[in-house]
Amino acid sequence: MTRDDELLRSMLFEFERDERGVLNFRKFLSMPQEEIIRNHHVLLLADAGLVTQISESGYRLTNSGHDYLEAIRSDTIWNRTVEGAAQVGGMTLGMMKDLALAYLKQEASEKLGVSF
Repeated sequence: MTRDDELLRSMLFEFERDERGVLNFRKFLSMPQEEIIRNHHVLLLADAGLVTQISESGYRLTNSGHDYLEAIRSDTIWNRTVEGAAQVGGMTLGMMKDLALAYLKQEASEKLGVSF
């Protein structure tokens, strides 16, 4: 199954919007393909340390997940990150996070006149 970075971003926003801060992902013998894909992607987020499992089916954002979400909140930074990944023929999720954080730092540096 191919990783869908747009879906990962969307899911991070979904975690943030949830008032409890927890999303549940259950496995059933017969699931719609969309749910299989979402379940796979929450595991990718967990693998990357962006979410953590807190119960049998519950996951929450980690501090690292909040940081990445803050970096990719801006459509401008997200688009630059995706374009940067495309320019080099793809990136790991960790590299995409690093690139987004670098663009956020660059933007903050330009606006605030300080170096990070």
